[in-house]
Amino acid sequence: MNKIKPKYRHIQNYLKEQIQQGNYKPGELLPSENDLCKRFSITRTTARKAMDGLINEGFIERIHGKGSRVKERRHTLGLLNVKGFSEAVGEGVKTVFLQNPQKAKWSNEIGLPVSENEKKTSCIYFERLRFVGETPVMLEKNWFSDTVLPGFEKSEFVDGSFFKTLSQRYLIEVVGSTQEIRAEYAHEKQGQLFGIIKGTPLLHIPIKFSTTTPKLNIYSELYCETSSYPVANSYFI
Repeated sequence: MNKIKPKYRHIQNYLKEQIQQGNYKPGELLPSENDLCKRFSITRTTARKAMDGLINEGFIERIHGKGSRVKERRHTLGLLNVKGFSEAVGEGVKTVFLQNPQKAKWSNEIGLPVSENEKKTSCIYFERLRFVGETPVMLEKNWFSDTVLPGFEKSEFVDGSFFKTLSQRYLIEVVGSTQEIRAEYAHEKQGQLFGIIKGTPLLHIPIKFSTTTPKLNIYSELYCETSSYPVANSYFI
């Protein structure tokens, strides 16, 4: 038998969805606790608990004398942070899909273990090359189970961002990761994509992202050419 969610949790989830969908943007103030009390016919205690929940989840922060403000969300994931590629790098960024999202089989290229339950399903796969100006800097390959995001392969990304699409369209957030960092040499195809000779050193980062949906893990393989642009503590997707 399902437990009935307390009233404050409904308010918390409603406001979280509004933030995820972009109706409240980073830096924008949420309705005051008094406004929430009037709108939802709740007590001040219930409103405060809903806001405290959003603070604990990292969605908002209290600003003394002003109210509660939506935070710029940057999840710390081990060695790497998650934010938009364009936001992190600035102007002049470009993304080219080498493979649009499509149903596929799990690949042996995935560096971190795929669970046995996931292996029983097919997956969605897509591959992109990321540029700064005209310089290719990152080859990115991604896999995840096709049982969780219906119609994903047929829809456009929100502002070109995979993580923003998860957040705004599916209300799913990335909450953690496991990752490794390896030094490798470019093979012939990678050399062609990056415009470098075969055998040039590349930084290879396998990542397994976990999300707020237990059945959705995202497996990514990043290949970074760092001679022109070093990798900082941010992951762009």
